[in-house]
Amino acid sequence: MRRLLSYFSLVVSALILLAGCTISYKFNGSALNYDIYKTINVGEFPIRAALVYAPLQQTFENKLLNTITRQTRLQEVNGTSDLEMTGEITGYSLSPQAVGTDAYATETRLTITVKVKYTDHINSANDVDQTFSAYRQFDSSLMLTDVQDGLCEEICDELVDLIFNATLGNW
Repeated sequence: MRRLLSYFSLVVSALILLAGCTISYKFNGSALNYDIYKTINVGEFPIRAALVYAPLQQTFENKLLNTITRQTRLQEVNGTSDLEMTGEITGYSLSPQAVGTDAYATETRLTITVKVKYTDHINSANDVDQTFSAYRQFDSSLMLTDVQDGLCEEICDELVDLIFNATLGNW
């Protein structure tokens, strides 16, 4: 009986000690202090590339705003804000990647490039002015018009992840 009582008190003591410890994880990917940062202004990202695919701007901007909304508690505002993100789509290009025995390309690469200026109005050490690129390859026997929407979706997803991690994710 004494042994059981001793074991019970040991378990209760361990539980009391563990109750005072807390482990905290952030699963949203953001490294922001929300006591300091409350607002963000995300500007338009106009297409300044030589080759223009009109739906690209809207697709990219929507994905960027959706990611910021889902992964942070920042309020998106127009005008004065704690954080600001602006930029432009500077590249939309096709290039042959693999050549077959008939000297024609068998694969084509679609590359999208985005220049981003991220301004932290509270701590300028966090400012970022960087260019991001991502690409996807597709079979050259396919028409670009048939695969363009899907490729742009995938590339924009990757670009948004890269941009988020370099700015708000503070990796």
